[in-house]
Amino acid sequence: MLQPPHQSLQVAAVPAQRVPTRDQDAPWHTEAVCRRDEAGLFFAPSKEPTAARLSREDAAKRVCAGCPVMVECREHALLQPEPYGVWGGLTAAERRVVLTRRRRRDMELQKASHTAGSVAAAG
Repeated sequence: MLQPPHQSLQVAAVPAQRVPTRDQDAPWHTEAVCRRDEAGLFFAPSKEPTAARLSREDAAKRVCAGCPVMVECREHALLQPEPYGVWGGLTAAERRVVLTRRRRRDMELQKASHTAGSVAAAG
């Protein structure tokens, strides 16, 4: 499911309705695999060299790939939006791409429904 940065992030744009429901008594983050890892794996130290950052992010994404609450984590980071770190298998830059695509899709859907409504009213 993880994709190198040069490939499309289309898979990463998980629709909100596909988010599985969880027990309301236990927040999703209590089941997060990353709770057992050091936060340094998921958040960049200041002035981190590019090669080190890419390696660290790759390692964080591998942790995310095996997490039972990866989708909930990703949606949390997209809804907040979280400006830093790896959340739900996506870096901050990848999340910005997903958010941009979602906004574009939503605008296209609104435009299409408005156009369809106008055509129906004219007919």
